[in-house]
Amino acid sequence: MKRIILLIPFLLFFFSAFSNQNYDTLLNKLNDVLDNKKTFDQQKTIRIEKLETYLNSSRINDLNFRYNLYLSLYNEYKSFNYNKAYDYVQKLQQTAHFLNDPSKIAVSKIKLGFILLSSGMFKETFDSLKTVNVKVLNNDAKKEYYFLTARTYYDLSDFDKDNYYTPLYVKRASMYTDSGTVLCNSNSFEYIYYSGLKYLKTGNSDKAITALKQLIDTYKLTDHQFAVTASTLSDIYIRKNEPDSAISLLIRAAMADVRSSTKEAAAMTNLAQLLYQNGDVKNAYIYIKQAMDDAIFYGARQRKLQVSAILPVIASDRINNEEEQKRALFFYASLLTILVSIVIVFSVIIYKQLQKLKVADKIILDTNHHLEKSIIELNEANTIKEEYIGYYFNLISEYINKLEKFKRSVDNKLTTKRYEDIRILVNNINLTKEREELFINFDKAFLKIFPNFVNGYNELFCEENRVKLLPNQLLNTDLRIFALVRLGISDTEKIAHILEYSVNTIYNYKARIKSKSIIHNDEFEHAIMAIKAI
Repeated sequence: MKRIILLIPFLLFFFSAFSNQNYDTLLNKLNDVLDNKKTFDQQKTIRIEKLETYLNSSRINDLNFRYNLYLSLYNEYKSFNYNKAYDYVQKLQQTAHFLNDPSKIAVSKIKLGFILLSSGMFKETFDSLKTVNVKVLNNDAKKEYYFLTARTYYDLSDFDKDNYYTPLYVKRASMYTDSGTVLCNSNSFEYIYYSGLKYLKTGNSDKAITALKQLIDTYKLTDHQFAVTASTLSDIYIRKNEPDSAISLLIRAAMADVRSSTKEAAAMTNLAQLLYQNGDVKNAYIYIKQAMDDAIFYGARQRKLQVSAILPVIASDRINNEEEQKRALFFYASLLTILVSIVIVFSVIIYKQLQKLKVADKIILDTNHHLEKSIIELNEANTIKEEYIGYYFNLISEYINKLEKFKRSVDNKLTTKRYEDIRILVNNINLTKEREELFINFDKAFLKIFPNFVNGYNELFCEENRVKLLPNQLLNTDLRIFALVRLGISDTEKIAHILEYSVNTIYNYKARIKSKSIIHNDEFEHAIMAIKAI
């Protein structure tokens, strides 16, 4: 039992949240329409300005023409701006009297009655309608007269809410409704709507719902017709204690009112009241303020009084809710501040650790880079050593064989005492040719290890200073000097000894070559060392 009692608040919250979801989407649509409210009003204002410009510039002396323009301007203003509509209905009456047209005079009195009723002035409305000569009206004007009179009695019955007078007003309104519907086609909007309204006011809710839903579901209504029908139908659902259905209808009615720039409308006010009763104070306040803005814009005192009676109640609850929200926000802000402080402390610790890791990573990366570079250099050095060890083993082997042959020849000559032949044998040794052969073998061995050396070397010079080798020539002296440098022999004296030149000559060669290079002298040998082996 205790568990069930504990679950009740949760279940109430769940069903409340579920029911709210039914009209949340519609509320979002209404908010979108409200965002474009100025655009809809501007479109109406443009239509009015065109009519007023036309009125002031055309056929001033034609009273019938002026009457029709006044009527058009009245129709634009009647649900938009009370004062303007009242001004034009006065002009409408004056013009009708100037024309001495009983029909137009009667119509202008009906139009005045609509404006007076919209401002809540029941006595004045009846005074105006009582003077209407119904006999001179055509069918459309008669319908308008009967339905307006019916609506006046219905509104008066709702305003009084008296056990004696209210039924009496409803009965009279129903009589006028019957007089109006007799003149209507049974499939027309007026017939079905006012039949539904009569059913509503006389207590037959089911028939009223059927009639009004028929209009909404199957008829293509104007925004104003839809708003009137949906608002009336919502009243039935309010009486039947079905607030969700009423709210959905009132939202759609309010959207239609905004689109048609109807300021004389109760849908937004009724919507705010229902949302407030449902606990949605935030939206209730937004919409009651919209209703107040419309009432102020419309200018009818009675409409402003109706909205003013509700606005303070909703505004008061909104302020209380905001105070509670502020306290809750302060509490959560305090918790958030503590959490943020903890996060900042841990962030600082983590940041310091990350910085240490970054330093360690950099050291590791630098070390790896140096190791890779060292490995490449070692591999290159090993390649050079292997190639040159093989090369010099072959070269030394050849020279040993030559020396062995030379020794045997000298021994034979000495044994046979042929001393002159020994001199001839010695003179036959061509040291220049041997040196050239040595250089050719060196060139072959070097270019085998550094096949791109000549191209890499030439890239250090502009076109006119690049080495141009003779046919079958592998390296020249310039290339050979820096080939030795690339092999790691940087000592100028050793290079001079190998190439059989003086030290000064090697210095001069180097200076001349570097001066022609396109890179700085100090960087030249580094560039040579950067030429890769195979």
